[in-house]
Amino acid sequence: MPIIKSAIKRVRQANIRRERNIATKRAIKEATKKFNQSPSSETLAKAHSELDKALKKNLLKKNTVARRKANLAKAAKEAGVKLAPTTKKAPAKAATPKTAKKKPTAKKTTAKTATKKPAAKK
Repeated sequence: MPIIKSAIKRVRQANIRRERNIATKRAIKEATKKFNQSPSSETLAKAHSELDKALKKNLLKKNTVARRKANLAKAAKEAGVKLAPTTKKAPAKAATPKTAKKKPTAKKTTAKTATKKPAAKK
């Protein structure tokens, strides 16, 4: 066991991260097994979702996730499962009505900015 405080903290953090990573990997395996047992669009979506979560957490590399998702899609196609269409949410627009827009106003010149300073003599 480490004696230095920072090393003790590192061990603690590593254990917490290890547990989290194992849980994520276990979820991927379970979702994949469920899809292989009974291929359906719901189980396929769940497996894809778990892979995307692992990618977001930097647990798996993007090409690994892409390969696994492609293999799942290939198996789904062979089983006759239709892929559910993915719908991305459109970004929410501002709730201000069009009539509430403010028009840009031109700057008014003041007496100080309108006067010129005399040039320095040589």
